[in-house]
Amino acid sequence: MMKIDNEPGSTMQGLTVIVLTYNEVIHIRRCLDSALRVASEVIVVDSGSTDGTPDIAKQAGACVLHHDWINHAAQLNWVLESGEITTDWVMRLDADEYMDERLVQEIKHRIVAAPDDITGFEVKRIVIFQGKKIRFGGGVSPGRVLRLWRNSKGRCEQRWMDEHMILLQGYSRLLAGRLYDHSLKTLTWWVEKHNDYANREAVDILNQQYRFLGDTGLVEGLSRTARNKRLIKNVIYRRLPGGLRAVIYFIYRTVFRMGLLDGMRGMGFHFMQAFWYRVLVDMKIAETKRYMRVQKVHITNAIREILKIDVERKTESSNDSGGYPAEHM
Repeated sequence: MMKIDNEPGSTMQGLTVIVLTYNEVIHIRRCLDSALRVASEVIVVDSGSTDGTPDIAKQAGACVLHHDWINHAAQLNWVLESGEITTDWVMRLDADEYMDERLVQEIKHRIVAAPDDITGFEVKRIVIFQGKKIRFGGGVSPGRVLRLWRNSKGRCEQRWMDEHMILLQGYSRLLAGRLYDHSLKTLTWWVEKHNDYANREAVDILNQQYRFLGDTGLVEGLSRTARNKRLIKNVIYRRLPGGLRAVIYFIYRTVFRMGLLDGMRGMGFHFMQAFWYRVLVDMKIAETKRYMRVQKVHITNAIREILKIDVERKTESSNDSGGYPAEHM
């Protein structure tokens, strides 16, 4: 396992950075270089990469574990419960993310000064889409996310999509530095990834109606930001008519939250992520319900046939670990 000697005089406590990977050769060196700035240990959880990602991570000194892909929540909780983490603090870093200098320095020094009741830290994440930094759009970029927590005090809520880290005890504070979400992969990859995300989000929305997975709404320990977003999504957005809600959300992001100021590439991001993706989710929900009615099958069977997700076995056909999947709305 990667162990890094602290700089002379450093007050940094032990911190383990967790990175989920699947074919991230284009990103993994940049990610690990950033993780090395703050981590005393790095654990890479790989789900079957074939492009050399695990070898690169091992050469850098990371501990590389294999776990078959289920979803982001399952991967994170598996490593959190594995017994591999022995440091006082834990951080999640996606393979296509990196930290600015201010965030690096804050992490190094603020975790040691945190009082006992502060068990987590939130960061502001900036999305870079096709080389364009997204600055507007209302809580998407920068988006406030919980990424750093005391060992054994954090867990990922078990959802297929829109999962957040939750604190099992204590409170969180916001760090001023920035975390950059900058994928170097193609737009084709982005579209394919979001097609898969749409399947997962459709499962969570269908579950709200049919309850085949139980209640996955608000849970104790969500940060205030995550809790407010979940309330807006469940109480307002999901009660609007399918299709129409995507139009309303797109207008909200681009006009009322000034996404228009992000320029042409930024507007492309807002269109794809706030409109195209949302319409796709609604169409998949409608298709699944239609199949259930016509074929007279249970909703979980319809999901298995249409969305290719076996919710009863908690497995899925895709394998992805990068991007900005869960916390983008």
